[in-house]
Amino acid sequence: MTATYNTLIDLYGKANRLSDAAQVFEEMLTSGVAVDTITFNTMIFTCGSHGHLSEAEALLNKMEERGIFPDTKTYNIFLSIYSHVGKTDAALECYRKIREVGLFPDIVTHRAILQILCNRKMINEVENVMEEIEKSGLDIDEHSLPGIVKMYISEGLLQQAKVVFEKRQLNGGLMSKTYAAVMDAYADKGLWAEAEAVFFMKRDLIGQKKDISEYNVMIKAYGKAKLYDKAFSLLKGMKSHGTWPDSCTYNSLIQMFSGGDIVDQAIDLLSEMRESGFKPSCLTFSAVIASYVRLDRLSDAVDVYQEMERLEIKPNEVVYGSLINGFAESGQVEEALRYYHIMREKKGVVANQIVLTSLIKAYSKVGCLEGAEETYEKMKNMENGPDVIASNSMLNLYAELGIVSEAKLIFDQLRENGFADGISFATMIYLYKNMGMLDEAIDVAEEMRQSGLLKDSASFNKVMACYATNGQLRECALLLHEMVVTHRILPDIGTFNLMFTVLKKGGYSIEGVEQLESSYHEGKPYGRQAIMTSVFSLVGLRDFALESLETFINAEVALDPFAFNVAIFTYGELGEIHKALNIFMKMQDKKLKADVVTYIHLVGCYGKAGMVEGVKRIYSQLKYGEITPNKSLFRAIINAYRNVNRNDLVELVDQEMRFAFETQTASESETEIEEDSSNSSPDL
Repeated sequence: MTATYNTLIDLYGKANRLSDAAQVFEEMLTSGVAVDTITFNTMIFTCGSHGHLSEAEALLNKMEERGIFPDTKTYNIFLSIYSHVGKTDAALECYRKIREVGLFPDIVTHRAILQILCNRKMINEVENVMEEIEKSGLDIDEHSLPGIVKMYISEGLLQQAKVVFEKRQLNGGLMSKTYAAVMDAYADKGLWAEAEAVFFMKRDLIGQKKDISEYNVMIKAYGKAKLYDKAFSLLKGMKSHGTWPDSCTYNSLIQMFSGGDIVDQAIDLLSEMRESGFKPSCLTFSAVIASYVRLDRLSDAVDVYQEMERLEIKPNEVVYGSLINGFAESGQVEEALRYYHIMREKKGVVANQIVLTSLIKAYSKVGCLEGAEETYEKMKNMENGPDVIASNSMLNLYAELGIVSEAKLIFDQLRENGFADGISFATMIYLYKNMGMLDEAIDVAEEMRQSGLLKDSASFNKVMACYATNGQLRECALLLHEMVVTHRILPDIGTFNLMFTVLKKGGYSIEGVEQLESSYHEGKPYGRQAIMTSVFSLVGLRDFALESLETFINAEVALDPFAFNVAIFTYGELGEIHKALNIFMKMQDKKLKADVVTYIHLVGCYGKAGMVEGVKRIYSQLKYGEITPNKSLFRAIINAYRNVNRNDLVELVDQEMRFAFETQTASESETEIEEDSSNSSPDL
């Protein structure tokens, strides 16, 4: 009789007829039909699995009141219920109670508790349970094995993960899906080599065939690591081993190759997939179209879109977003708008933020402010409003059109909401600079710096350019040091072009800048370091300049004259004249000929040190033709004499400079007249 009632309760529970199950249970109690552990377990499971936890716990109390002792299955049911509702501590207490009441955990218990402990990454407790299982002479259930391996991997304990898997694998009996699950745990973390080791591991059963799921997971691992050749090789290998690709295999490979812009190979696989009788997913077509768009092969992207239409695979907003964005980027606004119309009017696909952002780009390309603003207003009415990409697109359009007020409104909103990124700040800096609003540009640049948004050379260059334009050369040099030394970001050509501008603005000789530019473009040893050293020296950043200089001045490689010139300039600017002169002597010892830049820097040193005779010596060489006349050198001599208050000599050199270059100009004019006369034909 009891068994009949128990079966009836179970049937009602599985049919979601809880009230009927409760009525049968109540009838058993009132009519004197004996209830047993199975009765209570069935009722507890029925209540708990339908979200009635308090009723399940009340049944456990009633069970104990009637002198019916819970068995291991009772506690297993509660373990499952507590785990499902997230009451982990209650589940752990339930597990401990099994031992306390004299019962023994079974395979279901261990599976449930290991899942809970692994999810919480309670490594010590997991290892205690595994030790308990081994003492019982049992193996870890293979359903629990992937979870344990995944826990170790997530905590960076790769050796422990390997040991626990290999130990269980040696005991045999693992199914292919277990191997696949373990490989997937490695693949999710980008550990393709570890996943590969599991894939090629010798199996306990001779001739055991790998399931397609293992191949698919291994392809996923190779894809995440961008090992496209290995993935393709695996595809060919699986066929030779009698395992044939399924739709998941093809979809994964096509999406992988498309993501790596190996789109021609993706197209070949797409054809093979269809010939094998599989229908590609919309996501797969979307990946191919996106790849063609990135490669600016828009006609091919359109062909794939039309193929989707023929196969009656409905394109989603991602497909349309790629096409619209591709045409927008290429300036084909009419085509972008045509696909937007098809998407909305013919296909009934709702435009998302990505699509609308692409539309704003399209309008921006042709300077269509009205269309862009209308689209942006639509985005404002969406649930989450415009994203930062759309807002930045509008900012860029306003910046190009010089509309400060509207740009500032969007920028302020982005800042208030915490969404302003490096592009937002850079665009506002660009706008303010172009409008001649240098104070505002500097304020935005400083805020960008304080916000920690300077993360690459491009963003640093934007802010440094702002300081340079405003004549704040020291701030520019400080930012250069922060970029190179603090953040270890390599300067690019834009950075060095800025440094050349800083040097020119700071009064560095034209010849000196040209020499440094030449060393940079020719890729000479320490050319880049010499440029940065010159900048630090120019603005008086003593420690930075000396630190930078030390990286090359004592190098064992042979240095070009430009490096010695920079060293002379640096020591001279920092007031260490004796070191500057020692560098000049070292240059002579190495049989390197002094050039005009050398003399310009030497004159500067002599002037700062009050060494009039040194200035006179170079002036004499210049005056008597031993040094080719050069305006920058004349000016350096004039400045040196000013430094030592020799105004009489200042006037003398100034007159000599005027005479030298007026004579040179006259001579050049006469030469041009003579050449014109000799080249002209006599009148007939």
